[in-house]
Amino acid sequence: MVAELWNSRELIWQLFSRELRARYRQSILGYIWAIIPSVMLLITFSYINSNFADGKYNLSVPYPVYALSGLTLWQLFSVGLTKTTLCLEKSQAIITKVNFCRETLVFSAFMESVFEFVIRLALVVPFFLWYGVCPAWTVIFVPFVLVLLALLTIGVGFFLTLLNGVFRDIGNGIPVIMPFLMILTPVAYPPLEGMPHQLLNYLNPVSPFIIAARDLTFFGEISNPLSLAVTSAMSLLIFLMGWRFFRTAIPRIAERV
Repeated sequence: MVAELWNSRELIWQLFSRELRARYRQSILGYIWAIIPSVMLLITFSYINSNFADGKYNLSVPYPVYALSGLTLWQLFSVGLTKTTLCLEKSQAIITKVNFCRETLVFSAFMESVFEFVIRLALVVPFFLWYGVCPAWTVIFVPFVLVLLALLTIGVGFFLTLLNGVFRDIGNGIPVIMPFLMILTPVAYPPLEGMPHQLLNYLNPVSPFIIAARDLTFFGEISNPLSLAVTSAMSLLIFLMGWRFFRTAIPRIAERV
């Protein structure tokens, strides 16, 4: 499986480049669309925090920086999951006519979310400079957390894209469910203490990654290493199981897409 995927790396790049050019070809704002959702959500959360929450969150960093960091990480997951879920549906014209490694569709779709994530980082850095926030030296370990988050996203995407190939309700439901999941994840607020809030953080597989990335960026240590370790192992397992299940089921699913 790994060898075949490696031999298809050029195809992954071509599929990624084709989709990127098609998306921004006739767009006036172009790549700016990648950061507009983050800006709009940041303005909304900042307004709510200052006017309705009375700025009650006791943070050691300015709230806009804290919220933007969480939104950037969350959108890597949400955009990646949305794109991977729809990749078979969008490529139905070729999957039944051309013999190729079908996993390339999932990986190329996730690369689009990685590309947008890199663009959003160009927005995060000026915020750090504007508010005078100096990251802790442990920020160098954040990429490892991002890799684990990517494995979780791709793994779940393997399952959902197959289900969406049979039931279109999956693709239609993702945009509805993701905002609700974002509210349950400490994206724009710190992890809440006490039950049942802590239970939600433990059960939500995205929360440990966002919390760990923030801890490494702002505080220099991971506040809950056990939760991160368990979620990391689970993400790796989901990725491997999803990949194997996708490879086994795709010949039958492709006929029904």
